[in-house]
Amino acid sequence: MATSEKIIVTGGAGFIGSAVVWRLNELGRDDILIVDRMDETDKWKNLAPLKFADYIDADDFLDDIGDFKDAEAIFHLGACSSTTERDADYMLRNNFQYTKDLADFALSNDIRFVYASSAATYGDGSNGMADGTDGLDKLRPLNVYGYSKHLFDQYAARNGMFDHIVGLKYFNVFGPNENHKGDMRSLVNKAFDQINETGKLKLFKSHNPNYADGEFGRDFVYVKDAVEMTLHFMPEHALTSVRASANASDTRGGLFNVGSGRMNTWNQLADAIFKALGRPRNVEFIEMPEHLRDRYQYHTQADLSRIRNAGFTTETTPIDTAVADYIKNYLLLDKHLGD
Repeated sequence: MATSEKIIVTGGAGFIGSAVVWRLNELGRDDILIVDRMDETDKWKNLAPLKFADYIDADDFLDDIGDFKDAEAIFHLGACSSTTERDADYMLRNNFQYTKDLADFALSNDIRFVYASSAATYGDGSNGMADGTDGLDKLRPLNVYGYSKHLFDQYAARNGMFDHIVGLKYFNVFGPNENHKGDMRSLVNKAFDQINETGKLKLFKSHNPNYADGEFGRDFVYVKDAVEMTLHFMPEHALTSVRASANASDTRGGLFNVGSGRMNTWNQLADAIFKALGRPRNVEFIEMPEHLRDRYQYHTQADLSRIRNAGFTTETTPIDTAVADYIKNYLLLDKHLGD
């Protein structure tokens, strides 16, 4: 049965997924099927400003997936992304098996398949953070979330799937539409509330002798940049205006980093937050919880060489600019993308 939904976005009510739908709307596409689990969350607020053709619960989608054989693309961005989740069975069912099922369906029906992997697959970074598949089996994730993503990356590589599909290793994404994420919200989002309530920001002390307090950090990438990198792999005929400016190839598959290409320290991020709020810096360093100390990434930085070689030439947003846009145009106004 043919359907009107040509673009499928799993996790479409979530953080990155709803941002992808927002950008697709800007580019004139609303023939979109949202696949997600609302549960008892406020994710529905992300969907309220957006235009899409239909919504289906993620638990029902695989039963009805045969109705969507004429789709152009599946952006599989739905997952349990909690880095503190300990239920390995749940993680493997939700993040690994579900992705296998969708990828097999997409490949069988010649549908473009783009899925979310994660920089959590790199573990402590001792084996590098170069994307692609050459050093895949050397990586040692630090938590079951990272492992669930790594497991599918390995599965796809073993079965030659990266000739046709795209995996995206998202680094620390932040920006509008993440309010529902609870403890997994970005520091910018948490700091906004914390500073407004207490006047100060609490950061973890370092438990690594190689880093002073606040001088370790991450590759923080603005969600709007992450969305542009994601849609870079949209089929050529679907987003002609994007293709003309991006020089992309919809036939290229592979495993790509999605980040800013820069490492910013927690101190630099804190400075950007206080600056955007127009407040003096006031940071208190507190002890890192023991359960995080042996599973903590002290330094991440995306090597963007592969995605650059795949035609993505747009520069990513500097941290000060991104934080200012997020705080001034969204958090202070309590707005979502599309409002």
